[in-house]
Amino acid sequence: MTSQATPVTVEEVAADVTHNLRRAVLRPGGGDVVWPGDDDPATFHLAARDAAGRVVGVVRFSPAPCPWRPEARAAWQLRGMATDPAVRGSGAGRALLAAGLAGVAARGGELVWCHARTTAAGFYEQAGFTVVTGEYDKPGIGPHVGMVEDLVPLTPR
Repeated sequence: MTSQATPVTVEEVAADVTHNLRRAVLRPGGGDVVWPGDDDPATFHLAARDAAGRVVGVVRFSPAPCPWRPEARAAWQLRGMATDPAVRGSGAGRALLAAGLAGVAARGGELVWCHARTTAAGFYEQAGFTVVTGEYDKPGIGPHVGMVEDLVPLTPR
């Protein structure tokens, strides 16, 4: 893991741009990397690119009811966040997450939730997310926790 900052640009991309990194990082043992809702017009996908233009991080945000806060208005799910292991700790993931949260807030989102791998929970906590469940297993993927971040202070009124 590197601690050097890696300059990245974050941009909205088509879902298929995310597939290679989803496959390499999230589904190395196989499994679907094309998910229901990827092509929904409200869903947006982001990619972080390094100075050479290589995709080093990806994430998807889509409007979806929060399973732990069903009363939440304007809830969005964060899914498929992956960073290239070669750039972890460099700030690429933080830049990607910050751009995504800003994008959700700009679209009127008030809450972002995710099924976070337990190995990534600390990353999300540092970004302001809160663990709201105990640990649970996602078959074929591994241990997760439910997490949420309230965006109301960021959402334009």
